[in-house]
Amino acid sequence: MASPSSSTKKRLLFAFVAVVSISFILVVRLGYIQIVKGEELKKGALEQWTKSIEIKAKRGTIYDRNGKELAISVSSHTVWASPADIENPEETAKKLAEVLSMEEREVYEKITRKVNVIKLKQWISMEETKSLRELNLSGIEIVDDNKRFYPYGAFASYVLGFTDIDNNGLYGIERTYDKYLSGASGRWVKTEDARGVEMPYGGEKVYEPEDGLNVVLTIDETIQHFAEKAAKETLEKTKAKNVAIIMMEPKTGDILALTNLPQYDPNNPREPLDEELKAKWSSLTQEELEKEWYDMWRNFSINDSYEPGSTFKVIVAAAALEEGVINVDSQFYCNGFVRDIPGAVLKCARWYNPHGAQNFREGFANSCNVVFVDVGRRLGKEKLYEYIKAFGFGENTGVELTGEQGGIIPVNTDVIREVNLATMSYGHGVAVTPIQLITAVSAIANGGKLMTPRIVSQLVDNEGNVVKTIEPEVKRQVISESTANTILELMEEVVSEGTGSNAYVPGFRVAGKTGTAQKIVDGRYAPGKYIGSFVAVAPADDPKVAVLVIVDEPEGIYYGGSVAAPVAGQLIEETLNYLEVKPEYTEEEKEEFHNTQIVPDVRNLKIEEAGRILTDLGFRYTTESYDFDQNSVVIEQFPLPGTEVTKGSIIDLYLDVDSKNKD
Repeated sequence: MASPSSSTKKRLLFAFVAVVSISFILVVRLGYIQIVKGEELKKGALEQWTKSIEIKAKRGTIYDRNGKELAISVSSHTVWASPADIENPEETAKKLAEVLSMEEREVYEKITRKVNVIKLKQWISMEETKSLRELNLSGIEIVDDNKRFYPYGAFASYVLGFTDIDNNGLYGIERTYDKYLSGASGRWVKTEDARGVEMPYGGEKVYEPEDGLNVVLTIDETIQHFAEKAAKETLEKTKAKNVAIIMMEPKTGDILALTNLPQYDPNNPREPLDEELKAKWSSLTQEELEKEWYDMWRNFSINDSYEPGSTFKVIVAAAALEEGVINVDSQFYCNGFVRDIPGAVLKCARWYNPHGAQNFREGFANSCNVVFVDVGRRLGKEKLYEYIKAFGFGENTGVELTGEQGGIIPVNTDVIREVNLATMSYGHGVAVTPIQLITAVSAIANGGKLMTPRIVSQLVDNEGNVVKTIEPEVKRQVISESTANTILELMEEVVSEGTGSNAYVPGFRVAGKTGTAQKIVDGRYAPGKYIGSFVAVAPADDPKVAVLVIVDEPEGIYYGGSVAAPVAGQLIEETLNYLEVKPEYTEEEKEEFHNTQIVPDVRNLKIEEAGRILTDLGFRYTTESYDFDQNSVVIEQFPLPGTEVTKGSIIDLYLDVDSKNKD
């Protein structure tokens, strides 16, 4: 056999080297793919094989202090599409658009995208769900979902806040407690090949969502209802720009009610309730709309500051009495003006008819500015500033609502001049938030202990187990108990003998203070624009509730004693009756008001007839039901028939709302 030629050897050697080189390159490449890029490619493959759809967790419920549902999650459905599994995109898009009331082109664009899954429509109706299931379209999945719902509409909207379309809290308690309410989403996962056939051993797994915790508020739904009703009546009567009411339990700092009007509906937070305003917004640009939304969502009681006027005199009086620079019998003289401040002339509200000689007790009841300028001077700017800070002004109270502001006070005593000290003494030259003022006055009603305002008391799970308790928190002792009691006595005389007489409630000792202040707009006092306010505590000898009523820019009469004090008196009467606080009448009140009556039996009567009977007998009545009409039947009442009560008492009626459709 002939030996291979030189050229053949070269070809064989070249082929060998080529094979070895290619093999080496393939081995290196394979090693690179397996070792270096292995995890990344494995992840990519799994992403191609795996179809994953989010299962929303059920958002926790928000309850009032008595367990009434104020914000709930209702069951709904969301439609998802798997583009690779859709056999006939054109026909599918047509059917989907018809059922879901969507544009056919929009649906087609979604179901033909190069993605594993895509959301088509969230929160479809039961009719839409039924129609889709009957069509049984390939590649279309209907997944359980939850939608946030506020059963009472605009009720307590500035407390509750609202969520976005993905159930993320945006405002109010929904925002501040979002991490507790939201829970953890689950997943529905399965693996398929390119033909949409489930892969062997791939399996299908459902990772169940973890529901959110439930939040229990300190808000009392009934007292909140009293506050909102009073605010609405006041807004309509005074034609004011805004009405704000806060009600607090002094001993705990619990907020029992908080409302601002106008309101918004958290079920549809980007649409105003006022039809005229809605029409006006229709022509606005997106940027203008967003500004209007933020203004509508702004919580006046928490986010805005204002000059408190004479309600601030409570703080000045407390500081002066605590420091011993005055007592209730200290003598003063009012000639209508303060003229000895360089470059300024200050006047009393009754400058045209000066109060003349008076002691501090009388000056407090008369709300005399001249008296309080003198008190401020005796106290001095350092001490006044110290107590302003001690009562919590100039800093956040810590209330768990979004966007709280700290108000405006001087940065230090160096900037407080003689005229500033004088005006601060009667509530001008400082700006406070409503929550700050009600908290400070509640401290006086609580023996001098300043509390952190509490609006959430507990977090509970779906089995009713308490997961977390938020205890009442004492910040500090601001004044002594004896000084606090003296201030309450002075405030009581404001109602019984002074400027707050419109807040008088027979049978209850009401302590209060009026306030009227000219508004500051663009850094200047605006002529004709005022805020009338009234702050009250009752009963004065054992405070159960503190009330702050603010009427912003009322038309016509604007004095706090006229526009705000009657509202506070009404709320105190309704609330103390609801809390079953027994009235204690003076001999004069017994003679004038204490006429007893027997409660009639209006059970099983329609609300219209029951209301007429009670009204004719001089009673007042209320119901906690919202969805009722003249055919609704009274199924229970409190007090019960035959009970002896004071004439004019409130009778609570409980209705069978289902009866309204029976006739």
